[in-house]
Amino acid sequence: MSSDPLLQPYKLKHLTLRNRIIVTSHEPAYPEDGMPKERYLAYTAERAKGGVAMTMTAGSAAVSKDSPPVFNNLLAYKDEIVPWIRQMTDAVHEEGAAIMIQLTHLGRRTRWDKGDWLPVLAPSHHREASHRAFPKKIEDWDIERIIKDFADAAERMKAGGMDGVELEAYGHLLDQFTSPLTNELDGPYGGSLDNRMRFCMDVLKAIRSRVGEDFILGVRYTADERLPGGTGKSEGMEISKRLKESGLIDYLNVIRGHIDTDAGLTDVIPIQGMANAPHLDFAGEIRAATNFPTFHAAKIPDVATARHAIESGKVDMIGMTRAHMTDPHIVRKIIEKREDEIRPCVGANYCLDRIYQGGAAYCIHNAATGRELTMPHIVAKADSRKKVVIVGAGPAGLEAARVAGERGHEVVVFEAASDPGGQIRLTALSPRRKEMMSIIDWRMAQCEKHGVTIRFNAWAEAETIEAENPDVVIVATGGVAHTDVLSKGNEFVVSSWDIISGDAKPGTNVLIFDDAGDHAALQAAEFLAGAGAKVEIMTPDRSFSPEVMAMNLVPYMRSLQKLDVTFTVTYRLESVEKNGSQLIANVGSDYGGISKQRVVDQVVVNHGTIPLDDIYFELKPKSTNHGEISQDELIAGQPQSVVRNAQGQFQLFRIGDAVSARNTHAAIYDALRLAKDI
Repeated sequence: MSSDPLLQPYKLKHLTLRNRIIVTSHEPAYPEDGMPKERYLAYTAERAKGGVAMTMTAGSAAVSKDSPPVFNNLLAYKDEIVPWIRQMTDAVHEEGAAIMIQLTHLGRRTRWDKGDWLPVLAPSHHREASHRAFPKKIEDWDIERIIKDFADAAERMKAGGMDGVELEAYGHLLDQFTSPLTNELDGPYGGSLDNRMRFCMDVLKAIRSRVGEDFILGVRYTADERLPGGTGKSEGMEISKRLKESGLIDYLNVIRGHIDTDAGLTDVIPIQGMANAPHLDFAGEIRAATNFPTFHAAKIPDVATARHAIESGKVDMIGMTRAHMTDPHIVRKIIEKREDEIRPCVGANYCLDRIYQGGAAYCIHNAATGRELTMPHIVAKADSRKKVVIVGAGPAGLEAARVAGERGHEVVVFEAASDPGGQIRLTALSPRRKEMMSIIDWRMAQCEKHGVTIRFNAWAEAETIEAENPDVVIVATGGVAHTDVLSKGNEFVVSSWDIISGDAKPGTNVLIFDDAGDHAALQAAEFLAGAGAKVEIMTPDRSFSPEVMAMNLVPYMRSLQKLDVTFTVTYRLESVEKNGSQLIANVGSDYGGISKQRVVDQVVVNHGTIPLDDIYFELKPKSTNHGEISQDELIAGQPQSVVRNAQGQFQLFRIGDAVSARNTHAAIYDALRLAKDI
């Protein structure tokens, strides 16, 4: 028996959990037609296989038709979901883990133009800022119907083999009743705390009467909204005690904050550059006040933090949800004394930000997450050993090196710089984004483990590569900033990367023209404004920084607004002229009929990158495949078999920004799905 606090079993009512680590409910947006089919099952089962005690699936599975998902959630109000749930629960149970599901009615936290176009419901007419729908004020017959919907959905989940259900309260309909900010009903469901809690209690009673006692029931709720006029800490403590004393539930899952705005959501679920475990002490206060099983999850990214949470007695079960999207085998590695091999969550929040923009959740640096049907988390050994030469030690090159090394190949990497990382090394110069370097550091450690040779300060010529006598060459040279986009005056501008790296001295009155919409423009703006410059960010788009996405935008805005940075949308920088020590920026619009000028002393252009691909085209004629990649074989996860030149010396591929400007995840995915079959 291990003495590690994280590996101690925990008895939750009739259920024995094999350790203290859980994956809390989240919706990765993998359903098909609202059902958890093969892809969803594979994703969920992988975390169970990795050793987690319990996985809670399906954040916010909908119990009613007038709770339409705003992204791709499960539809728990459909009877057809039961056999799909049964497949998933059987797979998880076979791996020795427990499984629960989260049920909800979104209330006003959705839109009327989703699903069946039914009116949004809430206990007031107040709109939620994030989803913008003005709700219908809920009526008595709505309440009766929704209580029944919760009970029906819970019964379906029990029929599907779930160990229990968790109700999502905070920000959703249950919390909209409880909070005095969002409940303007008269009694019996409005006014006093007793009345405001009645809806939640009625739902719990209805569910318990349906599922019986040998079924786990819990609530994830906020015990402090941190909003003027909302549920405060003292009332939250009382709510916690009443939930326990009801005798209807088996645990509390505590959070603090509100999620009705992007800023509020980001404080509840913090991202990189924000404090780890910001609500853990608060959850501990609830645990101490109630002496009741307490769960918690909110930026618990590493084993040390999780271990502290359990060892200190703050909570009974600790959630490492985004961490398990990055590495589903955390518990297995703890058991096997391999904590140093855990792939670290860097808090980039690519996972959550994608789903809030209508996409599927992916980890920024584990391309197998969500692709378990086609991509491996553990790479198999190759049948025969090959010599693989890689040019470039950025994220794409190092992922290719890691995977090829793990396959058992002899791998040599050439890197022109003195250090690895490429653009990520520049990104990490921003203090708030320094965690990004863990993407590189982890791969460097894995490359060392698998015997990869990396040669720094080595500019790879064609002759250098040929001298290695490779079987496979992978070009991962990345790109260079593309600033040659103006009709005139390109020689007078600098790139966002010039500012971030320090290669260009900051001006005092700066125009940033952002035609890429990614992190680089905002990082450059922070550097410039932090150095005292007056900064304007201009974009031809109708909104700025669309590639940064909602939750990642929050810390930037908090910083840049304090620094008085100006944001200008729908205008395009057309040309730049020099006038003494000043620059004249000529501005137009894609909408036509506009001609303006800005007088500044520095113009920064952010327009992505263009590939550094000279070495690729030098090598192309000497390769067996002329650089061609079979898209069908790549997508199907099969080895590349294209032969265009039978006399060629090696297979040749290029990946990441050496192909086209994309992002870190795309670069790593390129590398994984190519190298896994070499």
